[in-house]
Amino acid sequence: MGVALSEQSVQGAPSAQTSPVEYRIEDLAHHSGATVRTIRAYQDRGLLPRPERRGRSNVYGDTHLARLRQIADLLDRGYTLASIKELLEAWDAGRGLGGVLGLVAEVDGPWTDEEADRISRADLDAAFGGKPDEDAIREAIELGVLERIPDREDEFLVPSPQELSVAAELYEAGVPLSAISGHLRELRVQVEHIASRFLEFTTEHVFARYLEHRPPTDADAAEAAAMVRRLRPLAQQTVDAELARAMRLFATRHLQHHLSAGPQPVPDDEARPVSLPSGTIRAVQGLVGAENVAAFVTAAAEREVQTRTLDALASNHHEESGVDQMGR
Repeated sequence: MGVALSEQSVQGAPSAQTSPVEYRIEDLAHHSGATVRTIRAYQDRGLLPRPERRGRSNVYGDTHLARLRQIADLLDRGYTLASIKELLEAWDAGRGLGGVLGLVAEVDGPWTDEEADRISRADLDAAFGGKPDEDAIREAIELGVLERIPDREDEFLVPSPQELSVAAELYEAGVPLSAISGHLRELRVQVEHIASRFLEFTTEHVFARYLEHRPPTDADAAEAAAMVRRLRPLAQQTVDAELARAMRLFATRHLQHHLSAGPQPVPDDEARPVSLPSGTIRAVQGLVGAENVAAFVTAAAEREVQTRTLDALASNHHEESGVDQMGR
């Protein structure tokens, strides 16, 4: 993600040489990774100081290189050129950026204690049925569940081992890989919405006072960074608690729904699930216990069917006997 943020990277690291290093624009582009066109665009927008003029040549120095690396790093972190310009103008005006850079580093840091791991292709195949599946690998890479390692075809980086472990357990339980990836895509959209709402909520009620100045003062930025450290675990804890509550609620309802429908025979064109009133289910639970509801309903239904069958047979027999007697 670029070089580490520090005030020294804005100023330019001290050179071990007695004379300052000088670059032509092509050399500056080579060392910074930016294109010549990008460097000129940054100059036009006031993001990069103008070079010194030496005869017919423009000369750049280490300060220009450090500034280009700083811009690239902030762009990688999602900052716009307009906001980067405000930060750099504050620095050029003599205001320190230590607090702001600390806030950037705090927000950009890991939001979980989980550490990335590696997995060999052989172990990956073994965890998912033992057969290579190139389509599944491509989809996992697209979703970020796996990342390729340069020059290693037989090994992958796993950003979240827990996420991969969950997928392996679901697959072992019989869930197809296509269903797992589809579920992850749907879940990711919902979780991103939760994260966005949490940030909007905390920004409105907590961080707005620290961000009144653009860019914020060192003191405000440092205090906001400390607040990020305090609030960082709250999002995870809230989601965990609410997910546990929701799972308990819906899992119970889901089980009751399937139990109330009784056992599901081999489906045919006429088979339909039957829902019983909740009062009936509660009465049966009180009579035989929750674990025996399905068996009780099945037995009662079968007994009723048998009784009606016997009644129908007996009725038919009586009718046939009456006909015989009248015929005599």
